[in-house]
Amino acid sequence: MSFRVIDRADPGNPWFSWDYVQSNSETILAALREHTWLTAQAVLIAALVAIPLAVLAYWFRPLTGPILALSGALYTIPSLALFAFAAPYLGTGTATVLLGLVLYALLLIIRNSLAGLNQVPAEVRDAAQGMGYGRFARLIRIDLPLALPGIFTGLRLATVSTVALVTVGVLVGHGGLGQLILGGFRNNFFKAEIMTGTILCVVLALILDLILAGLGRLLTPWARRRGAAG
Repeated sequence: MSFRVIDRADPGNPWFSWDYVQSNSETILAALREHTWLTAQAVLIAALVAIPLAVLAYWFRPLTGPILALSGALYTIPSLALFAFAAPYLGTGTATVLLGLVLYALLLIIRNSLAGLNQVPAEVRDAAQGMGYGRFARLIRIDLPLALPGIFTGLRLATVSTVALVTVGVLVGHGGLGQLILGGFRNNFFKAEIMTGTILCVVLALILDLILAGLGRLLTPWARRRGAAG
């Protein structure tokens, strides 16, 4: 199959156009809302699955290899193949897109959460055990709080990655800003539409990353003090 791309080098097809943004603001905002919502849902669901798996690997060391291997294998599945497999069962809706996004985010969150848990000092764990903390009490009051820097690193990486991957959802009709990018290619390589979608993807990723970075700093004041002391 072949197709013809018309690359207009004249001013009528600029890489960015305020006229395009203003005349299509409702479409652009709708795509941005869908992109943000899909990203937030995917990262939240992935975190609810990945963090317990990281805790399981932390408690039972023989499970670390299989959990990381499985999440790594899922990460390598091509999105086209995943959508083709899931669509007959879930339909061509947001559920299919979310399934792929969640599976791709698992590895990043599991690996970094497990790294954060493993960095909890042994003497701290021993002291908590000596004070009578059980496994769950120590997890909630000691391990997870001290592992928050690693957990937030995983969440930040997963979020930025998910913002980029949402665009692939355009293949099943729910790609957020990917709709603009694909629409630009279909519309005789309309540069302004392609660039608008691309720029908003980058800006959205930066904003979400800064929000998570700020939240992480807010929840881990001891990490800031330790960094300043160092």
